[in-house]
Amino acid sequence: MMEKLPEYDCHCHILPGLDDGAKTMEEALFLAGKLASYGFKRAVCTSHSTRLYPNTPATVIPACERLQEEVDKAGIRLELTPSLEYRLIPETWLEIREKGWLLPWEGNHILVELPITRPEKMGVINPALEIRGLVADGYQPVLAHPERYLWASMDDYRRWRAAGAAFQRNLASLEGFYGPAPAERASILLQEGFYSFLGTDTHSRKYTDQFDKILD
Repeated sequence: MMEKLPEYDCHCHILPGLDDGAKTMEEALFLAGKLASYGFKRAVCTSHSTRLYPNTPATVIPACERLQEEVDKAGIRLELTPSLEYRLIPETWLEIREKGWLLPWEGNHILVELPITRPEKMGVINPALEIRGLVADGYQPVLAHPERYLWASMDDYRRWRAAGAAFQRNLASLEGFYGPAPAERASILLQEGFYSFLGTDTHSRKYTDQFDKILD
């Protein structure tokens, strides 16, 4: 295999119909089967929480329970954990914090993401301040796929890490799945020791087709 995978996938979008991930139960079962085939024993189902996909615990928990039932019926040996991938944008994040709609995994881990290409979408939100706020409230913020934030500087990464964020790399980033620039950024962050987590960020068969190539 390309590298040793962790026991669980901390970042995937396989709950059907909730975001830009799996569309149908059939597709969700296929993706769950692939994750199990790679050796994952558990998958943290982190559906997007964004303006377009305003998911909360009230949407993801029952969806995860339904998928787990079908996974078990299909004989797929994969335990599912419901959670969310929270985008730090004013349209959703401020209400989430106000109403306490946080759904951590591993006790206190919260997966957060920043805008991929347009940091101005964060508006008044300061990532370092939000990270510190989560830490102060007893959470461990995990920054999803920082190699994809090409607008960020190394000083930004250091600032976020100093504020208390752990970093999660996407499987296949180093192999160029997201393009050469994110691959180069991932290599730098890996060499600098930023990463604590590895996740697949699986959305569709396009992802697992790529994983099949590198996990042989």
